[in-house]
Amino acid sequence: MRIMGLAGWSGAGKTTLVAKLIPAITARGLKVSTIKHAHHAFDVDRPGKDSYMHRMAGATEVLVSSQNRFALMHELRGAPELSLNELLAKLAPVDLVIVEGYKREPHPKLEIFRAAVGKPLIHPEDPHVVAIASDCALPHARVPRVDIDDVDAIIDILLTHAAALPATARGRSA
Repeated sequence: MRIMGLAGWSGAGKTTLVAKLIPAITARGLKVSTIKHAHHAFDVDRPGKDSYMHRMAGATEVLVSSQNRFALMHELRGAPELSLNELLAKLAPVDLVIVEGYKREPHPKLEIFRAAVGKPLIHPEDPHVVAIASDCALPHARVPRVDIDDVDAIIDILLTHAAALPATARGRSA
């Protein structure tokens, strides 16, 4: 398994881009998984559902399964948030893991930049940014720049620069 990040400020279009990249990557015959960091509380469950009641009753983990999918919810219950490597170790093997967020982690990243967001570039401060996907020209960028809508060129960058998982992240994928 290899890992590549998409980093950028909120509103730059990371999630929209990931939604375009996944079908194009799978069309190339590759298996892809994603990890998305949320800076806020989130819930994949809702009140009234049995699984929600199990969690609220104090279960550490609740696994819900059907013929189409399964979801494992793990309550941290005050324990520290898992590191990116710990999360990567929980994934089943695939060809590429796209990490959205975790912009301060030391894995290779494609920066997603839109001038309209009004935030500075990340790449001058982050040596792990290997290229920038942007909607504007960036003549002073120290890394290659690709158009944010050029999905094929972006995939080529992802596949060229994706790194092998660190040894500490090779749980299920080893």
